[in-house]
Amino acid sequence: MKNINLSNIKILISEEEIQKRITQIADKINKDYQGEEVCAICVLRGSVMFYTDLVRQLTMPITMEFIRLSSYGHSTSTSGKVNAVDIKLPDLTDKNVLIVEDIVDTGITAKFLLDYISMNFKTKSTKFVSLLDKKIARCTDVEPDYYCFEIDDKFVVGYGLDYDNHFRNLKYIGYADKSILQ
Repeated sequence: MKNINLSNIKILISEEEIQKRITQIADKINKDYQGEEVCAICVLRGSVMFYTDLVRQLTMPITMEFIRLSSYGHSTSTSGKVNAVDIKLPDLTDKNVLIVEDIVDTGITAKFLLDYISMNFKTKSTKFVSLLDKKIARCTDVEPDYYCFEIDDKFVVGYGLDYDNHFRNLKYIGYADKSILQ
């Protein structure tokens, strides 16, 4: 795990800021769906903390699904290829679908998942919510319907996001200079 340790991580977004923003996003989602049932899909592993905090604030009936996609492996940047580790989903035809992701950077993973759902199901609606939006890295035309924070080109960890499967358990979102990750 190279030279990264807690002393190298700087706080980018505090636990309090995260929770406040999740409440605001949940309020928007609650208004948009106005009590209609929603199938909330958690993209494991990075979004699990965001997902659980978000769905607890949603007031409509929720079904919960979990999938695993990967495009980073053990690197600090995307491989450019999405690996569908586990993408078993029930029939989503005529359902409101809310995809919950940790970060949209290049948009490759988001595009893969949105294309997969649109090719396999005729949903009533499909929306995408992301904890973080790194627009500066985007190489697709995919944009989340909702996002909590826009960030610049930093490698972030904490609150579910990881570096080589470490630091997911931090209560805040932090970053480390890319130079120490090389």
